[in-house]
Amino acid sequence: MIRARLLSILFLLLLAYQTNASPSNNEQHEGFSTVDYVFDHISDSHEWFFFSIGQKHIALPLPIIVYSKHSGLNIFLSNKFHHPTDDFRFYIEAEGDNKGKIYEKLPDGTISTPFDLSITKTLVGVFLVAFLVLLLGLKSAKAAKINYHKAPGGLQNIVELLVIFVRDQIAIPFVGKNHKKYTPFLITLFIFILLANLIGLVLPLGLGITSNIAVTFALAAITFLITVASGNRHYWSHIFNPDAPWFMKTPVLPLMQIIEVMGVLIKPTILMIRLFANMLAGHMIVTVLVALIFLFSATIHPIAGAGVSVISVFFSVFIVLLDILVSFIQAYIFTLLSAMYFGSASSNGH
Repeated sequence: MIRARLLSILFLLLLAYQTNASPSNNEQHEGFSTVDYVFDHISDSHEWFFFSIGQKHIALPLPIIVYSKHSGLNIFLSNKFHHPTDDFRFYIEAEGDNKGKIYEKLPDGTISTPFDLSITKTLVGVFLVAFLVLLLGLKSAKAAKINYHKAPGGLQNIVELLVIFVRDQIAIPFVGKNHKKYTPFLITLFIFILLANLIGLVLPLGLGITSNIAVTFALAAITFLITVASGNRHYWSHIFNPDAPWFMKTPVLPLMQIIEVMGVLIKPTILMIRLFANMLAGHMIVTVLVALIFLFSATIHPIAGAGVSVISVFFSVFIVLLDILVSFIQAYIFTLLSAMYFGSASSNGH
């Protein structure tokens, strides 16, 4: 893991060098732009960028799927934005607050916003992690079926260790007697978040999907829906008829009901923000440290950049080691809190 991440840092150095050698259009003649470099690396896009060779950018174009009330359903690859034909009416915003948003230019010159269902870089990362989770589960289950009379080893041993950990340390203690109903989801959730966090650290190609708030929102929304669906009579009576003085829960002043409903909504919001903020911070710190090398080279002197590189790489390795620990902790906390919410919604109380 550490060796892979060191290679990732070297790859980030190459990307920063290419960015320095080929500045963006809005930064031409102004040297290396740290802000552009950092946010281009962590932001979502309609292509999967790898590196540049001179003025040529090596990237994997992704499918663009847009529906317009004027031209219907349109499916094409994102590289068509760079090589449009005469009858091509779509374009993508290159800068500003709406950077990356797709628009349609109509024959009369007006601009329309189509319904966008495109496959972005983040969605590719989600598919990749989901495929790995499925692959790990199927291979481990097959190995367990074949070697049921032997001690588990290799990949099966790692997966069984994670499964037993989630079941015994999270599901049983925090969900309670109904844990069997929620354990498969909690195991899948834990492994998905853990793999997503680690892949974001190892691959320097912007596939840190848990540093995208849309992904953490989707995970938190699933937890929220399961919690709401699992709520029994005791759970809902505690929300709409809590143990509080009568004057604080009357129809005239339903203060306690408002607080309880807000609590139900705040819990998944905290899940979403905690995972997103922790993983985004790690990616940004490492990227900024690498970018500092080329910022010093461009603005002061190449020797200054060489001197800063020693400090930057040292601190980058330290942050990477810390992020590996944070990846496990955040997967654990997200799964643990989800189990607590399920337990509180399905328990009968005392």
